[in-house]
Amino acid sequence: MDLRRSVLWVVFTMSMIFLYNSWLRYNGETDLFGTPPAHPAQVASAPTSAVPQAAPTAATPPNIAGAAATAPLSAPVAAASAAPAAQLTTIRTDLMDVKISSRGGNLVYAKLLKYESRTEPGKNVVLFDDTVSNKYMAQSGLIGGDFPNHETEMTVLPGPRDMGNAKTLQVKLISPDLGGIKLERTYTFTRDSYVVNVQNTITNTGSAAVAPQMYMQLVRDGNTPAGDESHFYHTYTGPAYYDNANKFQKFEFKDLKTNEAPKKADSGWVAMIQHYFVSAWVPEPYEGSRDLYTRKLGDNLYAVGVIQPLPQIAPGKSITTDAKLFVGPELESTLGALAPGLELVKDYGWVTILAKPIFWLLEMIHKVVQNWGWSIIVLTLLIKLAFFPLTAASYKSMARMKAVGPRINALRESYKGDQAKMNQAMVELYRKEKINPLGGCLPIVIQIPVFIALYWVLLSSVELRGAPWILWIHDLSAKDPYYILPAIMTATSFLQVKLNPTPPDPMQARLMWIMPAAFSIMFFFFPAGLVLYWLTNNTTSIAQQWFINKKMGVGVLTDTTAAAK
Repeated sequence: MDLRRSVLWVVFTMSMIFLYNSWLRYNGETDLFGTPPAHPAQVASAPTSAVPQAAPTAATPPNIAGAAATAPLSAPVAAASAAPAAQLTTIRTDLMDVKISSRGGNLVYAKLLKYESRTEPGKNVVLFDDTVSNKYMAQSGLIGGDFPNHETEMTVLPGPRDMGNAKTLQVKLISPDLGGIKLERTYTFTRDSYVVNVQNTITNTGSAAVAPQMYMQLVRDGNTPAGDESHFYHTYTGPAYYDNANKFQKFEFKDLKTNEAPKKADSGWVAMIQHYFVSAWVPEPYEGSRDLYTRKLGDNLYAVGVIQPLPQIAPGKSITTDAKLFVGPELESTLGALAPGLELVKDYGWVTILAKPIFWLLEMIHKVVQNWGWSIIVLTLLIKLAFFPLTAASYKSMARMKAVGPRINALRESYKGDQAKMNQAMVELYRKEKINPLGGCLPIVIQIPVFIALYWVLLSSVELRGAPWILWIHDLSAKDPYYILPAIMTATSFLQVKLNPTPPDPMQARLMWIMPAAFSIMFFFFPAGLVLYWLTNNTTSIAQQWFINKKMGVGVLTDTTAAAK
């Protein structure tokens, strides 16, 4: 029995099952395992604004009814009534165009100037947006009373709106006096940074001490970002948060509930993740517990947030609290430096322990060669070199199997009616020729996790987005526009089959040619960077296998075989 071939068939079959499963869920259907789709197919019927529209009044506080200032507070919810249109203030930095709404001082629009849109050539990626079809924004405010919150109409103070050549740009807003509190918010944008510092100064204008709580949340619809749809691979879109106790956790939109209870944490951050990009609230360090929450706000509208208690504020006194808001690409080094665990939003899944060092090595190579395409090639070659002893053992085993192929066929013919004697004769042949049937299989199995990790590194790395290689490859994260790389990769896959031992069973032999054809169909729709990696891997494997076959004289009978004849 050829165990290597059996393992390959298992891998192939499972790949087909999981691809079909992803296709079912992508199209809004229940998958083969009975799991509902992660993103149900629907036309969003979002409200005209994701924020509560009613201006707060003493009778209608924006927080959950019945929440006292001294009791644990629930996440804020949306109101249903309408309010006049908010005024938008447009800010331009070296990396982003953003818009800040007068309603709540929310950041409701963010265009990333360094990243081109996949669906609208010539335009940039818009991460935050507040339109009828797209809802995604950052909100914050106070709860615990009739205090300024994310629906309070605020005044934008005069100041510059374009960073120009400056290193920083500040935008200040101030709220009316509500519930004995006045809130002043300052957004500070910094050159060459996607991190926005958000400072809130809370002043007690009343005659009694108050103890509000500050909340920060990210609100978005559950739609898959335009340009990220694929029938052949799935990337995660949804909320996540992190704390020291439970570490990184992410949540499918379909699992969020309207009355989800906040979870206590002594630290942490919250984020909204999509392929290549992320937004995250990172509160300042706090000695005490804070609440992390996820919530369904309405039809196809969701939130993830954090609630942080503030010190008691005496009459006439003020306190200041700081937080960082990240809005941009999933750059591991930047995210890791901003907060513990934030780099995990670039989610490699179960191969993280392997993927992180592989990406580090890829970055180091890029610093030298200055081209992500050549970096992928060099990295693949280095990994192949590291596994050369295992690969050589595998190819030697396959070469021996190919050399004795005619003798195995002869044994099958001789013992066609007696399976037991045929197996005994084959075992004896393997023993004489010093062939281990597992020799061609186990080295491949050992390498599989590494190559899966490399696959996820290349699929998840925003550094490849818009990165050219040579000639017609202008974006390694997009499919080859002329399908040249997939065609060459398909040819190399067939050449590999030709170099392998031919199965004695004609049906198996035909199926061994069908397998690379089926895999190759997927690669015609994969990002060019992934195809380049696989092509390099195939080409190197062919060179290694050809060299070992030639060295071992495959195609010419071994001395033992010749002697037997």
